[in-house]
Amino acid sequence: MNNPSPLNITLTDKKDGVTITEWVYEVLRNAVMSGQILPGRSLTIRELATVLNVSAMPIREALKKLGTERALEVRENRRIMVPKMTAMKFNELCDTRIALESHAAVRALPYITGALLEELKTLDLAIDHARAMKNAEATIQSNQAFHRRLYSANPHQVSLPLIESLWLQLGPFLRLANSQLEEHYIVDRHQEALLAIENKDTLALQLAIAADIREGIAFAGTPKLLHQFIEASSNS
Repeated sequence: MNNPSPLNITLTDKKDGVTITEWVYEVLRNAVMSGQILPGRSLTIRELATVLNVSAMPIREALKKLGTERALEVRENRRIMVPKMTAMKFNELCDTRIALESHAAVRALPYITGALLEELKTLDLAIDHARAMKNAEATIQSNQAFHRRLYSANPHQVSLPLIESLWLQLGPFLRLANSQLEEHYIVDRHQEALLAIENKDTLALQLAIAADIREGIAFAGTPKLLHQFIEASSNS
């Protein structure tokens, strides 16, 4: 069996008042969501503890929480893996994303100020820059930041935790498709969304967000890549 590739997880600074366990959870959660842990890459508690320079206990606690969110799973042989993917599960996750995020965007629209609109434009530029630099991790993180900022404009929203749960489950698989995404993602749906926000056009915003998600995942959902995803997630 080939040795696994070195694990490259981005370590963020631990803020004051944040426990080691909370920090470990956030680091691993971000790693899964941005696709730093790819399907088929097995992990061990010892390896994660070494990479994060912590003891095994906070790793175990973080993995337990990520397991309840279906982001990672600990198998019988104690290897930690991205959960297996099937075509049906992939399509269900994608359809649910479209439903939830279209709803969240529409509900946020009345609360988007001129200042927030400019912030969203800046975030969209960050996505373009990351894509131009072919930085898959930065592209995913910037895209999530754009959507997260848009939805969180609604002070009464309750769907963001559900949306982020879907991002967690899809992140490792979309990372595999990101390198070829620019060949298939022709229309900048974020620009359509920003224009809809400026015009306070609810329907146009809903359609732009739905198209943004659908087109971003449509390529990832092609039979060829789905086979690659399923094969990778089943590799043990």
